[in-house]
Amino acid sequence: MRLILFDIDGTLVWTRGAGREATRRAMIEVFGTCGALDGHKFGGKTDWQTLIELLAEIGEIEPHMPAYNAAMERQLTAIIDQYDVQPCPGALDLIEALRQREDVALGLVTGNVSGTAPIKLRAAGFDPTWFPVGAYGSEALERDKLPALALARACEHYRCPFTPQQVIVVGDTPADVSSARALGALAVAVQTGFTTADELAAARPDYLLRDLTEFSLILGDAPSFPPAR
Repeated sequence: MRLILFDIDGTLVWTRGAGREATRRAMIEVFGTCGALDGHKFGGKTDWQTLIELLAEIGEIEPHMPAYNAAMERQLTAIIDQYDVQPCPGALDLIEALRQREDVALGLVTGNVSGTAPIKLRAAGFDPTWFPVGAYGSEALERDKLPALALARACEHYRCPFTPQQVIVVGDTPADVSSARALGALAVAVQTGFTTADELAAARPDYLLRDLTEFSLILGDAPSFPPAR
């Protein structure tokens, strides 16, 4: 068995600005300001980290995370239909193919708060139940801590004692690669986000793909997984 943990934004889904606008509305609702949101780079960050960077004057953010999570869920639900949300190239076909394999378990590792992940997935044509476990940006400041949390939940849900060596982390930023390394997992980077190919290559992922249509390079046609190259 292998556990494959997917990032959402720029890996599975393009939200075309819906996430940023929902963030603006939720921050104003909860904190009364959105800080310098317009120039903020979200790539690879947890939502918790984003709030700390934008709202340094607020002080401790953790006590506000439950309220912010709920606000993000409300705000994104209200506007998501106004945006041309799309699956990233190859993402839907890949997930459907992986769901048919008996040697694969699926999950999420995302910087999104937990309330927004299913909204984005549904808008792009995914069923959130296809990813029964995950770890979210409302649960840790540092992204490197999320894969271990998702792994623990996967072991319980799937009733399988996954080891870090059985985990593949798929994302579109150097932070996704770093989080895979923190766990001891295989790191797969895709060039469908806002990170350049050179920046991703410098992070030294085990595999660097143009998009998820190339994921067969990792799985192959055999039921078992080849070693990392």
